Amino acid sequence: MTMPEEDTNTMRALQGLENGSSSVRLQAVLAAGTTPDPRFIDRLVERCAIEPDFYVRDMLTWALTRHSSSITVPKLVDELRSERAQARSQALHTLSKIGDRRAWPAITRGLLTDGDDEVARSAWRAAVVLVPEGEESELAGVLATQLGRGERETRLSLSRALVALGEVIMPILRVATTDPDPRVRQHAIATERLLRDPDAGFEFAIEEAKRVAVLGAPGQEG
Repeated sequence: MTMPEEDTNTMRALQGLENGSSSVRLQAVLAAGTTPDPRFIDRLVERCAIEPDFYVRDMLTWALTRHSSSITVPKLVDELRSERAQARSQALHTLSKIGDRRAWPAITRGLLTDGDDEVARSAWRAAVVLVPEGEESELAGVLATQLGRGERETRLSLSRALVALGEVIMPILRVATTDPDPRVRQHAIATERLLRDPDAGFEFAIEEAKRVAVLGAPGQEG
């Protein structure tokens, strides 16, 4: 019995996800997103957890956004409990792109403070997209516990997430500027600078923060 052409194309796309060539996998994911089919979703989500190529992972996210969120969101939320860091990170990234606030309860404090920097950064980005109106201040309080964490990219991601929440972060940042840890103080000052002047570069903001931490704010007496 001959398989219908549609089923043949579906099987070909799914098989392509396992190909050793990243370009073949990329084409397979492109096909899956171009012609959405609920039968793709499980395999696309599974592939997110193990795909080594950045561009293929990005295409996987795009392909999943092309499918019904009523199906994809619950499956992505399940991935947030995975022991595999990439599964958690990629699921968070995809949820932030889908933007369905039904996923908000799954963005837990544990994810926002995850020990893996990539997971935490993805959680911060997802949280500021999904946070319900009125809960921004509470989210900012959790994010502020991560001030001073990691290297430049991690700190920049956190600053961007905090700035995206707007003025609600100011009282929290002011408290953080008195933290005994100099990295926390500097990061808080730099984030406040970025909130006031979004066009200021992060490196400039950090350097200014270091100066302020040592000398005090302009006009401040020693």
